[in-house]
Amino acid sequence: MRSFKRGLCNTISRGVLAAAMAVSAAGSLVATAHATDKKFKIYLSMSYIGNDWQAEAENEIRALAASKSMRDKVELHIQVAGPNAQKQIQQINSMVQAGADAILVYPISPTALNAVVRNACARHVIVAAYDSVISEPCAYNFHIDQLQWGKNQANWLVKQLNGKGNIIMINGVPGTSVDLLRKQGELDILKNYPDIHIVAQANGMWSQAVARTELSKIIATHPWSTIDGVLMQAGCYTANSMQKEAGIADDKLLPCGGEASNGGRIQMLPVGTKVDGANGTYRPMGARRMSSGSQNFSGALALKRVVQKLEGQSIPQLTLIPQLLVTNDNAKLCQTGSWAEMKAGCNVFQPALIPNPGWFASIYSPDVPEVGVQGALTGKPEE
Repeated sequence: MRSFKRGLCNTISRGVLAAAMAVSAAGSLVATAHATDKKFKIYLSMSYIGNDWQAEAENEIRALAASKSMRDKVELHIQVAGPNAQKQIQQINSMVQAGADAILVYPISPTALNAVVRNACARHVIVAAYDSVISEPCAYNFHIDQLQWGKNQANWLVKQLNGKGNIIMINGVPGTSVDLLRKQGELDILKNYPDIHIVAQANGMWSQAVARTELSKIIATHPWSTIDGVLMQAGCYTANSMQKEAGIADDKLLPCGGEASNGGRIQMLPVGTKVDGANGTYRPMGARRMSSGSQNFSGALALKRVVQKLEGQSIPQLTLIPQLLVTNDNAKLCQTGSWAEMKAGCNVFQPALIPNPGWFASIYSPDVPEVGVQGALTGKPEE
């Protein structure tokens, strides 16, 4: 089974890179017949939605669709399949039958949708996946290097632990390319350090609430005093909060490599940093962190590029989005969360502006200036 997963990871990576050089059937037959006063009919097919990242990504897609640059071009329809590949296949078939010009997809599987995607491409429908991957060559993909994400987090934690210790891994949504590749990246690094022991793993579904449930089960048999570090695709904020609830001092919090939640980044700031709206464990603690994640704007960027394709422009088959790595050394507090501040490099937001500590802070892209903090929070575009 392990060799199968490794082989699938390699297949996904090779397939996506190869697709970047391919010319798809959909790409060569663009819906140029649209009159200038007719909107493009674009569907969004979401899979698992029970976490903050998915909600934000949807909001940013909505914000872009409602922006001045897009509102007269795009008729957006959104459907949710849940963690069920067969339902997502049925939805995509229905979208094609309903006359979709393009379909944005968060795929629950990198391979299960290939046949339905080929059918859509054959019908001249553009299909674009964001964050998670579709390996069918005619699909467009927008994502970070998830394998490298895992390697980055594991390398950082190894250095924090000087190559030895007991760690916990909280993974993501099983079956997705994101979870599969991130885990493989982490394990590719950890296998070189025999003195680092993974004492427990669980699927956290990229949710702070699920992470708390799973960590509670693990800590019942592996107390915090026996753990030296944590790798969490989502949940470092929760892990730190649980340690505080157990009476652990700020300077004794375990190093955590994980997601880009705003709560986790606030905890990274030096003790005494003045922030507006701090409360409970949503406050500066000087917690040791490597904070990175899939960029929340990937879906909005996919929408923008798909519209450009429908208008006759050329776009790459693969858009590999740069990763933003935030550590204690470069965490920078935004005072107001304005576009200008984000452009200048701030990467963590005031709790008074972002009440939910699980909200993901990786929202800035110079390629989608239509989407800012309010876009990620409420779906309202920057105007």
